[in-house]
Amino acid sequence: GLIARNEAVLFPPPAPVGMELIALAVAALLHREARELRIDAADPHSPWTHAGAWRLNGGVSRTLRFGYGEQVLDVKLDSNARGSTLIYADQAAPFAYTCQADDLRVNLGTRRTHGQVHADGDTFHVFYAGRHVSLAWLDPLAHAGEAESEGGKLTAPMPGKVIAVLVEAGSMVTRGAPLLVMEAMKMEHTISAPADGVVSEILYDVGEQVAEGAQLLAFERN
Repeated sequence: GLIARNEAVLFPPPAPVGMELIALAVAALLHREARELRIDAADPHSPWTHAGAWRLNGGVSRTLRFGYGEQVLDVKLDSNARGSTLIYADQAAPFAYTCQADDLRVNLGTRRTHGQVHADGDTFHVFYAGRHVSLAWLDPLAHAGEAESEGGKLTAPMPGKVIAVLVEAGSMVTRGAPLLVMEAMKMEHTISAPADGVVSEILYDVGEQVAEGAQLLAFERN
């Protein structure tokens, strides 16, 4: 019973993530994205070489979401030709950063801070003021298709019509096998098996209209 009696001491809630820590993580993410830009050596003036905040009709607002334990931390970055503003936890501050080797330096208006951030995939390990915090970047594009296969459910990505059913109920399939084709927005979308398993039921026939998010097939993983 030792653990149960001392649970509050042994497993304290995670300390809050302050503006400085989140700003370092955002700076590391932006620096990584800048390094991954496509560079066209034959055209140094190519617009794809630049990723500034300039927009024809104003600035750009971007929401970044990080996982911290069981918490989700939302950060907003507003940028325009005059600079950027970081908005987090009801605080707003001008935002700029520089990177020298492993050292990130962030300016938050009159506040200046620096630390180190090491990225392991989409997990950013932030080291600042003697503290280490792991923040998982929740990239909506990288995981956009995963929800379709949760719990063996295969759903319609948008409203459309079923134009082909490539399997029957009871069919054993391997991961990635095409199961059904639907037409939406004048494009064909192939729904594939999320894993090895069995198609237990076909829920729509060819020619039927389906709503966005509708389950198309029932699937059981092996």
